[in-house]
Amino acid sequence: MVHRFDKGTVKNSRQSHNKVHRARRGSPPRRPWCRRLQQAAAAAAALAALGQGAPAVALPCARSLTWSKLWEQQLPSRDPAGHTIGGFSAIRFDAASRQLWLLSDLPEAPISRWSAPTAAAPPRLVVSLQTTGGPGPLDGEGLVLAGDQLWIASEGRRSAERPALLLRLSRSDARVLQAVALPEDWQPVDGRGLGSNAGPESLTALHASDQPLELLMAAERPLLQDPPQQVRLLRWSWPRGIDPRRAAPIARPQGALALPDATPWGVTDLVALPATAGQPTLLLALLRRYEPPNSWQNRLLLYALPLPGQVAPPLRQWDLQQLGLTPENWEGLALGPVLRDGQISLLLVSDDNLNPLQTSRLAMLAASATPPCRTAP
Repeated sequence: MVHRFDKGTVKNSRQSHNKVHRARRGSPPRRPWCRRLQQAAAAAAALAALGQGAPAVALPCARSLTWSKLWEQQLPSRDPAGHTIGGFSAIRFDAASRQLWLLSDLPEAPISRWSAPTAAAPPRLVVSLQTTGGPGPLDGEGLVLAGDQLWIASEGRRSAERPALLLRLSRSDARVLQAVALPEDWQPVDGRGLGSNAGPESLTALHASDQPLELLMAAERPLLQDPPQQVRLLRWSWPRGIDPRRAAPIARPQGALALPDATPWGVTDLVALPATAGQPTLLLALLRRYEPPNSWQNRLLLYALPLPGQVAPPLRQWDLQQLGLTPENWEGLALGPVLRDGQISLLLVSDDNLNPLQTSRLAMLAASATPPCRTAP
């Protein structure tokens, strides 16, 4: 969420600007990322069972990977009963049911399921659930589907009334089953922790196909005690022998991502590409930049998952406006369905902030077909 309109008036522009103080295309890395991407793709089918919808196809080489926009469409601003909907902050594609899951950052954290869209047919709202049983008003920003449960990252406000949290929900009725506090370094104390309305902003599943569930969380902007161009990652996992369906996960630092330049970019979502054992995980990160009153820029970046204590530079980056996407508050990113030519797709959703000058939008990108991958010298 960036800012909300209340009774037709805009919130203070400084609050709006601070929220999103969040690259020319970089030179291709001289490392065998292409081989690693292809090895990662071999494990991708297993994520479909977790609702990620990852395709079991070969990914293009990182050094020559390109994206093209297949389509973009506007989502409705009201449900069939006439109630206002919007504020979409996270998206997931469930390959088993071929449905979209959308999370809203409104205080009730509505979670909705939609039919799978095509270029010719926009998605149809199937059901919308209000999150219940939470500790108070929420700001849902990250979503993971995990069997019959959901995980949500809720953004904080540096206050006891609006803490940043990791939440476990029932998938059937969006009832909160567990609320997990973030570790000490992320807690708001003098000059430290997450900034107000600055994360956590994304959540993605992070595990090999035959391994127990792990989650990767990212802040939107640097923690107050961190360098200004580094966004921290947090890895959530369960000790061996602990039931991940009931016990709270343990948080561990997982390095940081280097932002592309000194301008105020923010990370709005992450997708972890499936990895095989012994190979590094690759991440796709969605970034945005905002300048009042209504100017948006959006980028897609490729990173290698950093080790604890490391800072990962971007390996590649793509300007989404150059790809044809409307400049908007694009917040959600997910792996989409496999396309007819066997290529992977990405789905993106934008947050309209309930702002009459904005719209909720849905877009699909396709990875380019490339020749067989060769290891870079």
